[in-house]
Amino acid sequence: MFTTIISICLVLSVGVPMAVFFRGEKTKKRWKGALISNLCSFGTILTVTVIAMASGSVSAAGETASNASAGWGYIAAALATGLSCIGAGVAVSAAATAAIGAISENEKAMGKALIFVALAEGVALYGLLVSFTILGKL
Repeated sequence: MFTTIISICLVLSVGVPMAVFFRGEKTKKRWKGALISNLCSFGTILTVTVIAMASGSVSAAGETASNASAGWGYIAAALATGLSCIGAGVAVSAAATAAIGAISENEKAMGKALIFVALAEGVALYGLLVSFTILGKL
């Protein structure tokens, strides 16, 4: 039952934002509507998942504790990877834009510019390493 509910939520979380995005004229409202529907579907899936993890069936005490901690570990790993990748994307977009501007004015600045872009990308790799560490402890 739980798997069916999660599958339906996942399909709707992809389908609803796409329907909002492709419907209507190409305006800023369409982008905002797609973003809002995407955030709402993410919140819904997260809420359903947390409720399903909290309301587990009755079993041995050790087994229930390990299942609950494993569920929270998976959420923590997903958040570590997802949020670090979002932060790295923002940082890379700013650093790459500045790097292109600097290279267009002075070609000798390319090495320094690439270092700053690579440092910004390192944030995503650190988040991935943290999630591997979390998953390794489960």
